[in-house]
Amino acid sequence: MSEILSILEQRYKVQFNYAEDAVSGILVEPPKNTLSLNEALNYLEIQTDFQYQITEDNMILVIAINPAFDLQKLSEVMVSGYIVKGINKLSNGSFEIKVSEFDILPGLVETDVLQAVQAFPGIQSINETVSNINIRGGSHDQNLILWDDIKMYQSGHFFGLISMFNPQITQRVSLTKNGSSTEFTDGVSGTISMETEKNINKVFNGNIGVNFIDANGFVDVPISKRSSLQVAARKALSDFTETPTYNNFFERISQDTEVENNTMSITNSDKTFDFYDASFRWIYKINKNEILRVNFINATNELVFNENTTIDAIEDSRESSLSQHSIAGAISYSKVWNTKWQTVFEAYETDYKLKSINANLLDSQRFLQENKISETSLKLKVNHKFNGRFQLLSGYHFVETKMTNLDDVDVPRFKLLVSEVVRTHGVFSQLSYKSNNKNTNLTSGIRYNYIDKFSKHLLEPRLSFSHKFLDFFSVEVLGEFKHQNSSQIINFQNDFLGIEKRRWQLSNDNDIPVIQSRQASLGLSYSQNGWLVSAEGYYKKIKGITTQSQGFQNQYEFVRTSGFNEVRGLDFIVRKRLNNFNSWLSYSFMNSDYTFSDLPEATFPSNYDIRHAITLGTNYTSGKLKVSAGLNWNSGRPTTTPVEGNELSNGEINYNSTNSSKLKDYLRVDVSALYNFRLSTATSANLGLSVWNLLNRENTINSFYRINNDAVTEVKQQSLGITPNLIFRVNF
Repeated sequence: MSEILSILEQRYKVQFNYAEDAVSGILVEPPKNTLSLNEALNYLEIQTDFQYQITEDNMILVIAINPAFDLQKLSEVMVSGYIVKGINKLSNGSFEIKVSEFDILPGLVETDVLQAVQAFPGIQSINETVSNINIRGGSHDQNLILWDDIKMYQSGHFFGLISMFNPQITQRVSLTKNGSSTEFTDGVSGTISMETEKNINKVFNGNIGVNFIDANGFVDVPISKRSSLQVAARKALSDFTETPTYNNFFERISQDTEVENNTMSITNSDKTFDFYDASFRWIYKINKNEILRVNFINATNELVFNENTTIDAIEDSRESSLSQHSIAGAISYSKVWNTKWQTVFEAYETDYKLKSINANLLDSQRFLQENKISETSLKLKVNHKFNGRFQLLSGYHFVETKMTNLDDVDVPRFKLLVSEVVRTHGVFSQLSYKSNNKNTNLTSGIRYNYIDKFSKHLLEPRLSFSHKFLDFFSVEVLGEFKHQNSSQIINFQNDFLGIEKRRWQLSNDNDIPVIQSRQASLGLSYSQNGWLVSAEGYYKKIKGITTQSQGFQNQYEFVRTSGFNEVRGLDFIVRKRLNNFNSWLSYSFMNSDYTFSDLPEATFPSNYDIRHAITLGTNYTSGKLKVSAGLNWNSGRPTTTPVEGNELSNGEINYNSTNSSKLKDYLRVDVSALYNFRLSTATSANLGLSVWNLLNRENTINSFYRINNDAVTEVKQQSLGITPNLIFRVNF
């Protein structure tokens, strides 16, 4: 094979990039001289366990495929370095972030996967958190977040300021806005799928690191020639020291909550916050055709503080607390029966718990709140490869989800426990096609779902089509129908101490409908000589949303009704690579409206209707040094203001039309730098610095109104101020 690659390099004036030991000893019949380059690569792909990816500078990457993990993966890189190195656009319409190849983004010194996905046009967080990521105007609960195919109901530490998923063990991130595979359910707005390394490591390696937030470590341990184990863990530094970053984060999450402000006669003290996570992945290669994988993840956030007061000259103190905990495990068994057939069985159990204890000293009362989830999933996939062009994926998927909500008051005694279970059966099938010259890719399929509790049948077609033409242009068409049975709702803004006030709740097919979406998009791209210009227009309609799930803080705060959300938009990006520099400009236009037929205003702008958003960034990479700077601007989120001069009416706030006003424009400048150097022949190190909001601009990310002493007062929530972070990591 190595001789054939050398011949092809001379014949087609290209260069192959591969590991010598990976191809040594492999025998294959040479491709015919009459074949074009793409035809020769397609021939080799059929004959060998390698994929061949052509980069923009005519370098061909030879990538080893582990057949037990090659499902329907006909998708190839259409645009490498879509924003920066390590971020690629795939032929199936999705995007991938390869952490091992990842360059650097402004404001990020660690590869925080959920912060990184916000670099894509059309994706942002309305309040700067990874627990409120808005994909094309959707709410966060409309995102399907997977970690090694396990659905996760918690996404962040520090109640959303940093990602819960350790980047040291997460090797690949896939982002799908539209046109997702039929094997996936949930995520009516988009899918963020994180994966650990799928190959068995033969050499021990690891790293330990520390930054202004946490200390962390990772090891990859070869157990035998057929097995390897990866373990990663993180722990907050708050037990040992409080850095400026920690203090900024704590102030940010406690803004306008009971942790920061209590009644005038009560003071808070002894505030402590802690988080940790641990995860592992074990792979065992039973034989050349069978592989077993086991995954586990455990993550916790804990906030504790004392509420103090003096009543009748007697001091009284009680502890209030808030905890958020996720634990999940999965097993995957894959078998390649022959060159055409493969089966994969996947099973997971994921559990989530949000619990708060709120002490009310004045009334000698304790208020306990809990939100618990237990979900079990079983999936069987059958993959049939007809030839190098056609592949069929089919399967069955069963999901059982149980959600429990508890409100418990000790004085006067009150207890409300609501527990619901929904089971869903899904059957799916999709056909994938790739042309011989790899210019045309098509995946089309359908998913049938049966929700037994409601006797509800749902058919969901999916489509992904891309075609390259005129050498440098490509067109893309995506579409999908999807549904989900769960959503996050807010009963009261002060639930769970006001910090994580959203609780998960299952649909009942009545006042909380099953959420259903329809999406379509059309995109056009041009890529040549380091230039990328890409534009994509889209339309999305999501039915079954409730006012409780959208977080109103105006006249509809306590109204309960359902409706739909329509979104129309355009995502645009231009990127240029020149020598060691890489620069990009992205722009998103979005028009997002609600329709709630039972409200006085049937249609009005959604709470996530950020009409214009611009991101400008540049990177410089030279040898051991990486530097990045960027600017984020948007036109401000919608808000509802009182009528000026007539703010109160019959003891209630007299509001203008809903979401008819906008907050001031949001502007943030970030910088980051990373320096790599060697400590010894076997040990290297990374030293990095990032600054979030370098200009320390005061951005208002939320504004609402309350009645105080018979007057209407405005409450503003501010974004993070200037926030530095420093990292030191040793790799061994």
